[in-house]
Amino acid sequence: MGQSLTPPARIGLVGCGAISGQYLTTLARTAGLELVAVADLDRSRAEQVARARPGIRDLPVDDLLTDPDVDIVLNLTTPAAHADIALRAIAAGKDVYGEKPLAATTAQGRAMLSAAASAGVRVGCAPDTVLGTGTQTARRAIDDGLIGAPVAATATMVTAGHERWHPDPDFYYQPGGGPLLDMGPYYVSCLVTLLGPVTAVIAAGSRTRDVRTIGSGPRAGERIPVAVDSHVTGVLTHAGGVLSTLVMSFDAVATRAAHVEVHGELGSLVVPDPNRFDGVVQVRGLSDPDWRPVPGSAGYRGAGRGIGLADLAATAPGREPRAGGTFAYHVLDVLESMLTSVATGGAVPVRSRTERPAAVPLSDG
Repeated sequence: MGQSLTPPARIGLVGCGAISGQYLTTLARTAGLELVAVADLDRSRAEQVARARPGIRDLPVDDLLTDPDVDIVLNLTTPAAHADIALRAIAAGKDVYGEKPLAATTAQGRAMLSAAASAGVRVGCAPDTVLGTGTQTARRAIDDGLIGAPVAATATMVTAGHERWHPDPDFYYQPGGGPLLDMGPYYVSCLVTLLGPVTAVIAAGSRTRDVRTIGSGPRAGERIPVAVDSHVTGVLTHAGGVLSTLVMSFDAVATRAAHVEVHGELGSLVVPDPNRFDGVVQVRGLSDPDWRPVPGSAGYRGAGRGIGLADLAATAPGREPRAGGTFAYHVLDVLESMLTSVATGGAVPVRSRTERPAAVPLSDG
């Protein structure tokens, strides 16, 4: 995000698991952020991170959350712990930026946002991949009328399950996990960024089996229970009338479908993988013989996980960051409403609202 003219925000990282490595890379190269402390329930993991980075302290979780040298708590814990860590950090007067989803439930998410408003602190949340050149270039193409008025969109994620590669995949198959709450935030955040908030959903879900077998690491061969639907399909109605079809699955092998497509009256747009920051946007208009690339025109170039944290740190007090809590809460509300629809078999209104975050001009991440 370029050189900062103000002192860097001091970051305390909680949760030194698999995803932390990507954040640590971004923290090390971003002028506006300074990692000062790390913590993990498994103290040895925090010690390992601190040893590799001179000057970084490893602390017990409680100590990090109240440390006066920490400005923003980066919450990389498992989804079930997101709300607890965030509420404790907010109570200590800290801004919070967390991994997705915002919380395991909308009730927890509301409590977080209410506490933050009362304390006068800010909440941000992944995924921040929508701030990269892929989704942002697609957004600009839509806003500039390249495909005319949007009519429909599709979003598809198909994989055989994270237990094949993750050494501790248990939480993916417990409440707060599953393909919808694990991968759905990337796709729904992309759809809302492109097409605006969602007003209603209808969905159905299934699961192929009640146990999964870990495929790698020290627990390889261990069987773990499945307590959530591992395949969910739904239709989202956006405020402007666009209909998005969402398929999220841990039950199938592969797909040739585009990650995201947006169809308009004058053309169709292929949007890159919303789990990544970059990628080539493609368009095909009424007179085009084939798909053609759209030059990158917006978004943070070369961004990595944590660019949303940098965006939060650079956002003026009193303003909502692009990867902000209100946006993340709406995404969570959409996903939870889909699960409610799965359970009830009917359409479910989405009560929350959000504005599309400010577009990101083409700039360095």
